[in-house]
Amino acid sequence: MAIRLTKVVYRMSEHFPSDERFGLTSQIRRAAVSIASNIAEGWGRGSTSDYARFLRMARGSMYEVETQGLIALELGFVEKDKFEFFEQTIDEAGRVLAGLLRSIENKL
Repeated sequence: MAIRLTKVVYRMSEHFPSDERFGLTSQIRRAAVSIASNIAEGWGRGSTSDYARFLRMARGSMYEVETQGLIALELGFVEKDKFEFFEQTIDEAGRVLAGLLRSIENKL
């Protein structure tokens, strides 16, 4: 789900203004990549407490991506229909991540 969200973010941000290449475009893409990367790194650490810590960081990055998407919408960088697809994808990914984090925290 995190990788799917990253693909959605990349496609959505393709149409941001070129002068945002080093601003919002770069920031939202880095934050989206960070979600999947933190999940993978936490899993690779091999301990439940590390995994939970990295899942929390992934959750923080997800909120960052959501906020940046809202900023892009408010600035008129993304069309409403593309934003709605982004919003559906981030909501679904958020639910999956929340469930995973709950199940890991129950093991602590």
